[in-house]
Amino acid sequence: MLTGNVLKPAAVLFLILPALRGQQMGIGAYSVPTYFSTPIAIAAGSDGALWFTESTGCKIGRITTPGYINEYALTDVGCSYWITAGPDGALWFTADGIARIATDGTLTPYPAAAVLEPAQIATGPDGALWFTGTKAIGRITTAGAVSSYTVPTANYGASGIVSGPDGALWFTEFSANKIGRMTTAGAVTEYAVPTSDSGPIEIASGPDGALWFTEFNGNKIGRISTGGVIGEYAVPTANSQPWGITVGPDGALWFTESNLYSGFYSNIGRITTSGSITEYPVPVHNARPIGITAGPDGEIWFVDSNENKVGEGFFQTASLGLNPATGSFGTSLSFNGSGFAAGETVRIYARGVGSNVLVSATADSTGALAATGGEPQAPYGPRLFVATGQTSGKLGTATVSVAPQIRVNPPSGKAGDFVVAQGNGFGSMQQVEFYWDDTSDGLGYRPADVNGTVSGDNAFGFAIPKGSTPGTHTLLADGPLSGVYAEVTFVVK
Repeated sequence: MLTGNVLKPAAVLFLILPALRGQQMGIGAYSVPTYFSTPIAIAAGSDGALWFTESTGCKIGRITTPGYINEYALTDVGCSYWITAGPDGALWFTADGIARIATDGTLTPYPAAAVLEPAQIATGPDGALWFTGTKAIGRITTAGAVSSYTVPTANYGASGIVSGPDGALWFTEFSANKIGRMTTAGAVTEYAVPTSDSGPIEIASGPDGALWFTEFNGNKIGRISTGGVIGEYAVPTANSQPWGITVGPDGALWFTESNLYSGFYSNIGRITTSGSITEYPVPVHNARPIGITAGPDGEIWFVDSNENKVGEGFFQTASLGLNPATGSFGTSLSFNGSGFAAGETVRIYARGVGSNVLVSATADSTGALAATGGEPQAPYGPRLFVATGQTSGKLGTATVSVAPQIRVNPPSGKAGDFVVAQGNGFGSMQQVEFYWDDTSDGLGYRPADVNGTVSGDNAFGFAIPKGSTPGTHTLLADGPLSGVYAEVTFVVK
């Protein structure tokens, strides 16, 4: 049995995105507690939670729909890469071989699959797990029996795999620029992608009976019928490097755009089965969304490998606003909403839907509401709040930009006296450095927690530098990785 650390990350998160057929989407994210863990794949589990891989953190993460994270350290299996829900109610993932993690955290490794160098994995139509490898397509039963089947094209490039509507396995060949089809008996048919060197990478079984795939190099979304006919649709943002793809709850395909250098922002994309594409920016510098899936809550979930977050896209059916637009921990926030059901209770959550309630209000006869709540702890940057009507189920989101702040206790003293500094609103899990006045020599540093907070047992204590003259001085707290700082004055007696 693995031991899991239960942590409550901040729902940091982002802004309200452009209207889609009259509907808006709000995108938020939850910081992964392990610093620089590089999550790359995510899947919905049988337990109503989302499970994700941490490819450099060497852990498996579990996040509930309210936004609370458990992490399970991996031993004897290496770091995790791609993950899928298995037919036995567990999660199966690729690592040094194949491994299975039950929803209670019990880990079972299958190292015999390591020789195939597994990449991506999916549940097959025959009740086994199928995976791509650099040497062959592999199959593993839930009892752990491994077999493999060769692909006609040598060095085809291990990529995505999915069970198709025709009872076969469909996979992408990144290097060979083909889409492959394999029967459960191992018979392979390959189809060349029309765009040369397109780099097909992920594939999903669409709601229209076809297979849909991303073209990482070609900057397109492809569609292939079970008869092998391929169509391609250009992604509006140039060089967006589309990667993950999934079927959304709205009957469209949703995909990630992983190139974090496209104007410093990346997108979540949506393509209808008729080929119409809409892009939704993830408004955080250097975000790199990769894996994506539909959640059990009817929302879109993805992992951000560069900013170390799990993201969630909320479909909005009501409106929510707040004032002020920028605030720090404890700032009084005034919410106003509309479009809810008359007389219903509306809960505004501190994180995702079902998390701690920040404030509740009753909608008036027109479905409008007003409420006030204090800003909770959260890392620097845009942060999303989610409101839901408890009768209608209507949902609205609003954003505030979190600003850093520091406090000192006591606020004055003599040179040599001991002072304690606490701060909020810095980068999640990032180092905060402290400076006295304008000197380049730092007083020291403390790592912020998952909420970007330095406080309590982790507060920064220091002695007022000797030689400090009587009068007003400045203590500066700098988060160099997040690029933010805050300062507070201190009176030397």
